[in-house]
Amino acid sequence: MDKWGGAANFTEEIKQWTNLHGLSQTPTYTDSPQPGHTRTRYGGSGGTAPVEAISMQGVPHNLPVDAAQAIRFFGLDSTAPPSSPPPTSPPPSTPPPPTGACRVAYAVNAWNTGLTTSVTITNTDTIPVDGWSLAFTLPAGQTITGGWNASYAPASGAVTARNVAYNATIAPNASVSIGFQATHTGNTGRPTSFTLNGSPCAVA
Repeated sequence: MDKWGGAANFTEEIKQWTNLHGLSQTPTYTDSPQPGHTRTRYGGSGGTAPVEAISMQGVPHNLPVDAAQAIRFFGLDSTAPPSSPPPTSPPPSTPPPPTGACRVAYAVNAWNTGLTTSVTITNTDTIPVDGWSLAFTLPAGQTITGGWNASYAPASGAVTARNVAYNATIAPNASVSIGFQATHTGNTGRPTSFTLNGSPCAVA
């Protein structure tokens, strides 16, 4: 949370982060972790919701730092990805069908040793994609710690993001937004190429 600009900037930051993750600005969870603090979560109710905001009443510009909560939010207190179930591979006898034209937009928001990504997959073909897997190679030193709207495996190197039940079909000229949190060792770059069901995608 940023208190430097007051309530107006706080509201704008919530708008920006929920927009980045494709989430509603209506909280999915609200509580008061301590007197004078109001915590709202977006896109989930647990401790690893994609967006969490804490409004503090009666505090100076030097905000109190709760390192344990920051470590919990970024999933650094767990050895397993905190916000997604273990990825499952499709049965070998039913691979996703080949895909024609596609486009990928990939945005990175990085800080110290962490980053989040927003990935938009657009079907630029004339037929629907029914079941998809997006393959890409993460830059060295990046390791996925959690994700949303897809399953990811493995956590580093040559990664495959696979659809979940509610976004398996991408209609012609339609898009699907996915993303993940990751740690990094200094390289915050993005993958250089993507393939959707084995077919190369244009990179926006």
